[in-house]
Amino acid sequence: MDKLSTNKHISGQFNAELEDIRNRVLAMGGLVERQLEQALDALGSLDAELAKKVIDGDHKVNSMEVSIDEECTRIIAKRQPAASDLRLIIAISKTIADLERIGDACVRIAKAALEKRNNNQQPLLVSIESMGRHATRMLHATLDALARMDADAAFELHKEDARLDKEYEGIIRQLMTYMMEDPRSIPGVLDVLWAARAVERVGDRCKNVCEYIIYYVKGKDVRHTSYEDMERDLHL
Repeated sequence: MDKLSTNKHISGQFNAELEDIRNRVLAMGGLVERQLEQALDALGSLDAELAKKVIDGDHKVNSMEVSIDEECTRIIAKRQPAASDLRLIIAISKTIADLERIGDACVRIAKAALEKRNNNQQPLLVSIESMGRHATRMLHATLDALARMDADAAFELHKEDARLDKEYEGIIRQLMTYMMEDPRSIPGVLDVLWAARAVERVGDRCKNVCEYIIYYVKGKDVRHTSYEDMERDLHL
């Protein structure tokens, strides 16, 4: 991946500190991406060992969030960064919070796989594999945009969340229909429902990270703005 462009400072140590937290947030993103892939594999195959591996691995994600956040706080206190440097640190601090929540979503997916296996239930009533792979691709592309701090790519990915939401809505409609036709299926369907919801939240978190990228590059807070206003801010 291309290196993030940061201002050069008189203090070489400051440059090293900024590069270090950049590398650490990308490493955290890579770990979360693997967690998501494994959680979806566990759900698709009802692999209990893989599901437990995802659950056990969540502490690594949590530890990385705490460590990076502490470093961001230390840099702000010691270096008192301004302008783009401060935006970078704020963007990273917000990004790791969303990455940690994606990690939580992975745990929920893994637990759904365990529930279905432990209850000796039938395979998934509605396949969420397509939606899950869509979310995985979105996360991978978001991390790539973060590595390059590519605001244009972030804008396009931001819009991608709406397509993931439509997939989620379609799955919910199918699940509701199934439960109405066979009330005995409700406990099993709820497992799928919670897993689908967790996948949908991955898209929401990716969208948030895209907003932080735009904030760093353009200095504009585009949260809660329309796509038209966001696009205008990008090309001013």
